[in-house]
Amino acid sequence: MSDGTVTWLTQEAYDRLANELEELSGPARTEIAKRIEQAREEGDLKENGGYHAAKDEQGKIEARIRQLTQLLRTAEVGETPESHGVVEPGVVVTALVAGGEEKFLLGSREIAGNTDLDVYSEQSPLGTAILGLKIGEKTTYQAPNGRDITVEITDVATFTG
Repeated sequence: MSDGTVTWLTQEAYDRLANELEELSGPARTEIAKRIEQAREEGDLKENGGYHAAKDEQGKIEARIRQLTQLLRTAEVGETPESHGVVEPGVVVTALVAGGEEKFLLGSREIAGNTDLDVYSEQSPLGTAILGLKIGEKTTYQAPNGRDITVEITDVATFTG
């Protein structure tokens, strides 16, 4: 995540992520440190699978802690935006993308929580192309593979979680 990026989050999403950060920074860090120490006591570290697995897990935990710290530091917390038929961060968009219908949340994966919705960032090629469009409007954007893809907005709804 770049330093200039602001991520919109609901209060529920912010609280969930803050709790995850607290868990990872405290009990999870302590637990992984104990597992590494126990594995170290087993001897030869080159041949110690438990040690290497614990160190890998520690790396993942530390990366998630950094990610959450940055995300929460730059988050803008607010209510779920009420849909006004305009594509904006935090709304559910239904669109014809390259001829096929897709329904997705525009915003951060962290907002979506446990929903089955696909999520596109507003900084993604698709997100950038459709931001500000109204129902019925069309646009094209260039996919990472270089293809031009046509998008038509068919519905914009309030995200209900």
